[in-house]
Amino acid sequence: MRWTGLAVSFAALGVVAVLSITVGAQAIPLEEVWQQLWNPTGGESAAIVHDLRVPRTLLGLCVGTALGLAGALMQGLTRNPLADPGLLGVNSGASLAVVGSIVFFDVTDMRTWVWFSMAGAALAAAAVYALGATGRGAAGPARLVLAGAAVSAALLSAVEAMLTLDAGAFDRWRFWDVGALAGRDAAVVAEIAPFVAVGAVLALGLGRGLNAIALGEQAGQGLGVNLPRVRLGGAAAIMLLCGAATAAAGPIGFIGLMAPHAVRAFTGPDNRWVLAYSAVLAPALLLTADVVGRVVVRPGELESGIVTAFVGAPVLIYLLRRRAVRL
Repeated sequence: MRWTGLAVSFAALGVVAVLSITVGAQAIPLEEVWQQLWNPTGGESAAIVHDLRVPRTLLGLCVGTALGLAGALMQGLTRNPLADPGLLGVNSGASLAVVGSIVFFDVTDMRTWVWFSMAGAALAAAAVYALGATGRGAAGPARLVLAGAAVSAALLSAVEAMLTLDAGAFDRWRFWDVGALAGRDAAVVAEIAPFVAVGAVLALGLGRGLNAIALGEQAGQGLGVNLPRVRLGGAAAIMLLCGAATAAAGPIGFIGLMAPHAVRAFTGPDNRWVLAYSAVLAPALLLTADVVGRVVVRPGELESGIVTAFVGAPVLIYLLRRRAVRL
């Protein structure tokens, strides 16, 4: 049954990817899109399909996969159902590092941004966990979310302070910060794809270890699982995935929260399947948000990060109310 569901998920992702190539702010007949895709004849339509929509779709696949796997990993490692790269400050840390590289080191190369982004993501995640674990009791779900909100606010304030020093950096940052797939070419996809691929392989190999963590420390060790190694591998995968995704598309929130929760409805708590399904359905969610953003305000566009925030914020409120999460 789960294999059948995974096959259906791949089919749904394929349909959404086709829609991403055929639907846009500028209407092009389906027959012409198909012709320009396989037999380009030049002109405006060919440029839109090959230079804009195809790279945008490929980037959505990479970024969506990265965010979905990162969210599932964070939820499994912390046993926190509300864990998400955006909610726990990871995206904000990556943003601060990227902006700092632009302002202080005049870095414009995407491959260099990825390294800064990964370092910022790691430091922010460590700060959130340390802050959430202070005081009595363990770092519960709501406490980590509050710590993430506090750290994110502080980091974003630092971002704004740095941008006041460099007007040119602000012009580059304001289009990147909203979280979007538009305006990136195929070279960006090629630069982040290796990082996403390595992070995805690491993440998909940690399913059994995450299941052991879900049982508790003693039970996990009793099953012969090296829990420190699982945590280290998970942290490395999260850095790779979040760093690459944020460097390429900006901080897109809630995909890593929504996708794992959606797939658990029919996979159950087995993290091996949650990771596999999240890797497929998260890019489908992101591409759907991107397609919706192209058509709701024609002839303009609504960035995909704005669409995911509109949908994701009510989902977060619903999860908090349904679980009655305690501080």
